[in-house]
Amino acid sequence: MDLMLTAILLGIVEGLTEFLPVSSTGHLILATELFGYDAHQWAMFNVVIQLGAILAVVVQYWGKFWQAGMGVLRLERDGLHFLRNILVAFLPSAVLGLLLKDYIDIMLGSPTIVCWALIIGGIAILGIERVAKSGEFMEVSDLPLKQVIGVGFAQCLSMIPGVSRSGATIMGALAMGINRKTAAEFSFFLAVPTMIGATTLELLDNRDALMAGETNVGWGEIAVGFAVSFVVALVVIRAFVAYVSRSGFAPFAWYRILAGSAALAWLGLR
Repeated sequence: MDLMLTAILLGIVEGLTEFLPVSSTGHLILATELFGYDAHQWAMFNVVIQLGAILAVVVQYWGKFWQAGMGVLRLERDGLHFLRNILVAFLPSAVLGLLLKDYIDIMLGSPTIVCWALIIGGIAILGIERVAKSGEFMEVSDLPLKQVIGVGFAQCLSMIPGVSRSGATIMGALAMGINRKTAAEFSFFLAVPTMIGATTLELLDNRDALMAGETNVGWGEIAVGFAVSFVVALVVIRAFVAYVSRSGFAPFAWYRILAGSAALAWLGLR
């Protein structure tokens, strides 16, 4: 398949799935198998284009980020608590991600792990939806530290490809009684430092190969994938928050179970 066409398709996949509880990384790994391209050649691309989706969060919630930033500079309570909550929730995955990077890279090469993670994660979402008691909507800056820490550790589960970073954080938040809309927005905000950190680490690990042109996937493909994932994610974010506030997460759970089962059967028949 043409490199630029592959970049566009992967950008669409990333933008559609980054903020849905269905695992963007898992879908990109399965796309590797489906499209038949070299996963190693596209590994860094798959990480870097996630910044396009993250930029969509910054654009969509620019007012909140600006307000929080000004609050930090003025030492106001809301701004400081917003920053505190994001950093505290980010810390567990940052530490474990550095310590377990080699093991994570091994798992990223296994589509079978993705399939089982999709299925088990879907079942978990159905169970949490059934028992979780959703509280009232509150701003991220108002979340108590105990719940923030819990969401941070829940995010660590997403190091297993197919679990879904947004799925782990949102379901972790729901399990602790956080409102659906608050949980979704907190997950979006937490994605910013998490994915910037992951992308920076990936770029540092592959900077020599990229600069030397040793990979077929260059800056042109990365730029196109970045732009496509940004546009698609911007649409998805707006629709997702509105939908889950009304209807919940069960449809995404059933999708995970069906997609994981179908992919597992397809891998077994190859």
